[in-house]
Amino acid sequence: MFKSLISRRNALRAAALTVAAVSFSGYAHAESTLEKAKAAGYIRIGFANEAPFGFATPDGKLTGEAPEVAKAVLKKMGIAEVDGVLTEFGSLIPGLKAGRFDIIAAGMFINPKRCAEITFSEPSYGIGQAMLVAKGNPKAVKDYSTFASNKDLKLAVMAGAVESGYAKDAGVSAEQVVSLPDQSSLVAAVQAGRADAAALTALSIADMAKKAEGVESTEPFGEVAGKSVKGHGGFGFRKEDKDLVEAFNKELVAFLGTPEHIALVEPLGFGKGYLPNKTTDELCAGE
Repeated sequence: MFKSLISRRNALRAAALTVAAVSFSGYAHAESTLEKAKAAGYIRIGFANEAPFGFATPDGKLTGEAPEVAKAVLKKMGIAEVDGVLTEFGSLIPGLKAGRFDIIAAGMFINPKRCAEITFSEPSYGIGQAMLVAKGNPKAVKDYSTFASNKDLKLAVMAGAVESGYAKDAGVSAEQVVSLPDQSSLVAAVQAGRADAAALTALSIADMAKKAEGVESTEPFGEVAGKSVKGHGGFGFRKEDKDLVEAFNKELVAFLGTPEHIALVEPLGFGKGYLPNKTTDELCAGE
């Protein structure tokens, strides 16, 4: 009987030590975002409903250049599914940092200010700017300089996007700029005459002009105030998710420019002419 009690006591002590060891191991190595995603088989991505970069179709399909490339790259990493989280563009970085999703897949331009807050993948495309104007372009809008030289004109931009900075650099006054939350608001502002033009990337403007009545796109342009505004977009990650960024970049760089990649993005308006020509290090350095 005594021997039996000791055996039971030793067994309980061993079990307690095992639990403690497992707990300590858990503290010593908390699962990373990459490990969790591989184990679960899916990961959450944030997008801003900006065609053709990242958007949801009427039947709920998540598509666009960034989500499609992300899905292809993540599948090669062993993560078969993505869960899209619709977010206003200006809330994408705060949402990522707050853990609402794990990757920004919205075609977000890589620049030094954003690089200070999050880590970017290598860029997946490079593109210039254009303006959405009323049919026939009655105000003869060419680019930002048109607004700098005519203070009576109003320019619509998307909140949190780079266009407000371009306007400022070109000498457009803050009073001329109308900040709106999404693409549909930009289109509506131009259609109703509340803005004389809306500024976005050339691809977005072309897509908006194709889908909406009474509007058209100006000719694309690549410079503002003598500086290149060819933007390069990439995927955003939390700074602590280093293993996820490394694994994603490895597959992304190998994928870009392949026949599989071009066939995937050409229907969305992208192609060989939109391949990046700068690195993330260059873009984060403001080069």
